[in-house]
Amino acid sequence: MAKELYKGNEALAEAAVRAGCNIYAGYPITPQSEILEYMSWRMPEVGRVFVQSESEIAGISMVFGAAACGFRALTSTSGPGFSLKQEGISYIAACELPCVVVDVARYGAGLGDIWPAQGDYWQVTKGGGHGDYKVLAYAPATVQEMVDLTYTAFDKAEQYTNPVIILSDGIIGQMMETVELPPMKTHDSKQFSWAMTGNKTGQHKIIMNPWMYSKEYSDKGVPDGVPAYEKHLRDKYIAMFEQEQKWESIQAEDAEVVLVSYGISSRICKEAVSVARAQGIKLGLIRPISISPFPKKAFERLANVKGFIAVEMSCLGQLEDDVKLASKCKIPVYSYLSGIYVPETEQILSMVNDILSANGKEVG
Repeated sequence: MAKELYKGNEALAEAAVRAGCNIYAGYPITPQSEILEYMSWRMPEVGRVFVQSESEIAGISMVFGAAACGFRALTSTSGPGFSLKQEGISYIAACELPCVVVDVARYGAGLGDIWPAQGDYWQVTKGGGHGDYKVLAYAPATVQEMVDLTYTAFDKAEQYTNPVIILSDGIIGQMMETVELPPMKTHDSKQFSWAMTGNKTGQHKIIMNPWMYSKEYSDKGVPDGVPAYEKHLRDKYIAMFEQEQKWESIQAEDAEVVLVSYGISSRICKEAVSVARAQGIKLGLIRPISISPFPKKAFERLANVKGFIAVEMSCLGQLEDDVKLASKCKIPVYSYLSGIYVPETEQILSMVNDILSANGKEVG
């Protein structure tokens, strides 16, 4: 298949179209606005629905409605816009509906700034909305992965009837690389027994928390279906977190120090591994592709590791806790936090040498 040159955000948008996305509803915000701009002409071109919503809240609400009708629905945003969508994501997860949400991360809390960064990891992986729910979340490191993971995301959202989040960043979203685009799919919105179709005949359908379907209530006013519903949720998320771990491992098997990084930072880490190996230093890399679930399986057979370094463009170290848990707190975890700046190979190698010479400072 021939390769084409695409900007990251536009490649993601085209992948969504080819995955059978029926409706896009979103609001412009830097650095993801190219997704909305691309969809504004591409969706009508293929006979599908594009809506520039009046706000991020309206956009996720439209996705909620479209998903309830069985349509493949997409919204995208960044920074404060992602925060505004959290209530809607929680409702969609509670109703067990499929959708895809894209967060092209930028720097800082509150309004922040349009600099690229990786400060949304906690919000994406630990659940930014209320209640007991989890999401499946991917972190692309190349423009090709923007295509591949978005194309896959719609299938996974329907498999688990659950929101899927693509966490990109301002650099991956804006860079241009060659990609191979997947084939065009069509999507039948009426294939699901739960989908609302608007027909006056047939089964009456209600989209809400499944336990609310119970017609019998106990003396305490709790639906009898609650225990079964809670077991269903636990079983669903256990299966998802067991089966959907994705990662790339680069020379980690014999490594004495292993970098752990995702997105744009992982690209610098790959270079650092290459430079270190040329110098005789046993450095490796684990690159989470799924960040929810975090790929704990990648850490199971690392026998020689003296330390992990979490490398990320954040201020407070959002990745390090998952690295500690994955390594069962048995191996020291260090953190290289580059903030608004892209990590530097030289700084990574300096930290590696400090760890190997026992001068490194472990993350508290």
